Amino acid sequence: MLTGKQKRFLRSQAHHLQPIFQVGKGGTNDHLVRHIEEAIETRELIKVSVLNNCLDDPKEIGAEVAAAARAELVQVIGKTIVLYKESKDHKKIELPKK
Repeated sequence: MLTGKQKRFLRSQAHHLQPIFQVGKGGTNDHLVRHIEEAIETRELIKVSVLNNCLDDPKEIGAEVAAAARAELVQVIGKTIVLYKESKDHKKIELPKK
């Protein structure tokens, strides 16, 4: 579980990132979750964009994807979701202490 201080730090790190996945009208599926798990293991911090043709709520999608990928939901702002998961092999981000 991330603290407020850690979430603020991660939001600042994610500010300049571009979304690398998009959720469309089909919503989320196992294939998308598997790709997110692989990418988040390498990058630790990613953005996911929810397209306008998707009828689901971005907050619900963020919570669903975070739970399925066993990642932390850092932020949902507009139609952009920020996810974080500490990498086992590619550790790049050093979080502030709790």
